[in-house]
Amino acid sequence: MKKNLLSSFLAQFLLLVFVIVWIIPTFGLFVSSFRDKDLLAISGWWTSLITTQVNEIHRTVNMESQIQENNIYIIKENIFVKNSKKKISSFGITSKNINQFLVKETATLKDGSKLTVYENGDYIWKSQKPFKNKKGRRIFITASSPPKFTFDNYKEVLFKEGVGQAFLNTLTVAIPSTIIPLIICSFFAYALSWMKFFGRDTLLALIIASLVVPLQMSLIPLLSFYNDIGALFNISSKSYPGVWLAHTGFGLASTTFLLRNFIKSLPHEMMEAAKVDGATHYDIFLKIILPLSIPAFASIFILQFLWVWNDLLVGLVFLDQVPSEIIITAKLRELLGSRGENWEILTTGAFVSMTVPLLIFFLLQRYFIRGLVAGSVKG
Repeated sequence: MKKNLLSSFLAQFLLLVFVIVWIIPTFGLFVSSFRDKDLLAISGWWTSLITTQVNEIHRTVNMESQIQENNIYIIKENIFVKNSKKKISSFGITSKNINQFLVKETATLKDGSKLTVYENGDYIWKSQKPFKNKKGRRIFITASSPPKFTFDNYKEVLFKEGVGQAFLNTLTVAIPSTIIPLIICSFFAYALSWMKFFGRDTLLALIIASLVVPLQMSLIPLLSFYNDIGALFNISSKSYPGVWLAHTGFGLASTTFLLRNFIKSLPHEMMEAAKVDGATHYDIFLKIILPLSIPAFASIFILQFLWVWNDLLVGLVFLDQVPSEIIITAKLRELLGSRGENWEILTTGAFVSMTVPLLIFFLLQRYFIRGLVAGSVKG
C-alpha cells in the first residue's frame, strides 16, 4: 500500500514538474509579446510589473528650432515621445559620466552654453551665441520606466513584417497535409486490420520498419524524383501540391501504424455480426469503424498537424521563400537572421505561431490520450 502511494506521489510530482517547465516559458513568451520594445531589450519578462531603471541616449533638436529671447538663443523641447510616462532622475553630457547631474541642475558645456533637463523630459538649452549644430546635442539619461504593455508589437508583426501572410500560408500547408494522410491511412489501416490478402503481414512489417528511416535521408531523393516528374509535365516543383504530397508521404507510416492499432482493438464480434447482416467492407468502414474511431482520428490529427505546423525543413525544400508561399517557421528564421536584436518581433511572432497548435490541442485534448492508448492493451 505504501509502495503504491509513493509511486502515485512520484508520478504526480513529475507530472507537475513537466507542466511547470512547459507553462513558465510559454507564459513568459506571452507576456513578452505585449511588452514595450525598449523595456523588453533590457529586462526580463518577470520584471514586467515593476518599475525599471533604464539608461538611454537622446538628442536635442538641431539649430533650426532655436529662438531668441533677450539676446539669448534658446532651444527647448522634450526628449521623449508624446505620452511617455518615464521619469528622469539624472543626466549627463558625456558617456564617461551619464549620471553627472540631477534633474533641474544646469550643465555647462565647453562652448559656454547651458543645458537643463527636467524630470518629465523637458530641456532648455541656452547660449549667448547662435547655435550652429546640425545634429543636436547628445543627452545621456537615467530614467525610471513604469510597466508598459502594448498591441503595437502584434500590429507590426501581422501587418508589416509579413508574419500574418506566413500564418495563412502555413494553414494552407498544414490543413491538407493533415487531412490527406488521415483519409488515406484510415482505409489502409482498416485493410491491414480486417481484410485478408496476400502479403498483409509483410506490408505491415515494412511500414513498421519505415518508421525508423530519418526524414533527412529520404528528403533529397524524394525532391529529385518530384523534380523529374515536374520537368516531365512542365510544372513547377516548388508548389503547395508538392509540399502536401511530401508531408503525406512522410506521415503515412506513423499514421497507418497508430490507426491500425486502434482499429484492430475494436470488437471482432461487431464486424462478424455486420458481415452476417450482409454489410460490405465499405459499409463496415463507414458505419462502424469511422464513428468508433473518432478518438484515434482526433489524436492523430493533433500529432500530424503539430508536426506539419512546426516543420521547417520540408517547407524550405518544397516551397519558394516568397511572401505568397513562405511558412511561419521559415519567416521566424528570416526575422531572427535580419532582426536578431528586435526581441519584440521575435517573441510576438513566436507566440502567434503557437496559437493555432494550442487551440487545436485544447479543442481535441479529451480525445488525445484516449486515442493514443487505445489498442495498447486487450480486454
